[in-house]
Amino acid sequence: MSDPVTLYIAGDSTAAAKLPERRPETGWGEAFARLVAPLRVENRALNGRSSRSFIEEGHLDSIAAAIRAGDFLLVQFGHNDSKLDPARHTDPEREFPSFLARYAEVARGAGAQAVFLTPIVRRHFAGSVGFLTDSHGPYLAAVRRFAAERDLPLLDLESRTRDLVSSLGPEGSEGLFLHLAPGESPNYPEGIADDTHLSPEGAERVAALVLDEILRAVPILAGAVFPPGGVFPGDQAPFKSFKKN
Repeated sequence: MSDPVTLYIAGDSTAAAKLPERRPETGWGEAFARLVAPLRVENRALNGRSSRSFIEEGHLDSIAAAIRAGDFLLVQFGHNDSKLDPARHTDPEREFPSFLARYAEVARGAGAQAVFLTPIVRRHFAGSVGFLTDSHGPYLAAVRRFAAERDLPLLDLESRTRDLVSSLGPEGSEGLFLHLAPGESPNYPEGIADDTHLSPEGAERVAALVLDEILRAVPILAGAVFPPGGVFPGDQAPFKSFKKN
């Protein structure tokens, strides 16, 4: 009998599981694992990591030691690669694609499938018309080009979250992110207005977009999520609003 498929997530804080002291901040990887249960998800994403620091701290090596043939590796970086500190920064034209290639090589070497994601949008509106600004710049083009040149699946999460946040507007999209009034949470007694990290609702909405992108771009993974005769994950709370096309 073959081993069950495992889906690994390598990424940053927007996907990562959160410690109790960071709640109600929620990573989309946490919500995604619930959405696709009983598919096994190993969420290895970590706060603050870039494509460089995730590798240089040994986290990709840990995935390489565990991943097996038939598994999947979802890779989402870009939020922290633009940081100026040398431990995280990557040049978008040379270093960033070079580091992304390391993730693809680990998956290929194990007989697994790498899937690349563009980073989720930041909620940065500008102007009286509420125009959503571009906060990832050349890193978006770099991951799209990398996936296209290597014929690897791409989940364009930036485009999907941009459409979602733009459609809701400056006020309506606030609830997707970590916005708390003073006294609303003991973890943030002075309140917080964070337009990068997700609320529980935001994590669920983004997880549903990830799944929708998988249905579009990764049929073999969609087959693992929706085995013949299986129960559609959207029938499970709290994702009843998500429906398979």
